[in-house]
Amino acid sequence: MTVKKIEKLLKQALLQEGKMEYALYEHELIEVLNDLKLSMKRGKDDYIFTVTENRGHVAMLLVEKSGSVYINEQARERLKVLWSVAYESNMKLFIPDFAQQLHEGELPINGVKVARI
Repeated sequence: MTVKKIEKLLKQALLQEGKMEYALYEHELIEVLNDLKLSMKRGKDDYIFTVTENRGHVAMLLVEKSGSVYINEQARERLKVLWSVAYESNMKLFIPDFAQQLHEGELPINGVKVARI
């Protein structure tokens, strides 16, 4: 699939409230869950998330430092809360990179630290 097609699918899922596939989460993301938790701990991140695309379907996984795990639409909604006013602008910025990474066979994994003032 082309980068542009992947980008379009990610925009539908992440910006236009599109449906995500639980079966894709089970097929591709559940196997990286422990790696994400370990990466988050090593990086001292507050949360970490990833998205994937396969055969026109999208799945998402978000893990918080507390151990809470969010899948697909719940992950999207939780990230909207965590990023509040910046969700849409962040996704518009990141989606082209996510699409490129997925096209190259890599999962875009993003650890996030929350600035504390």
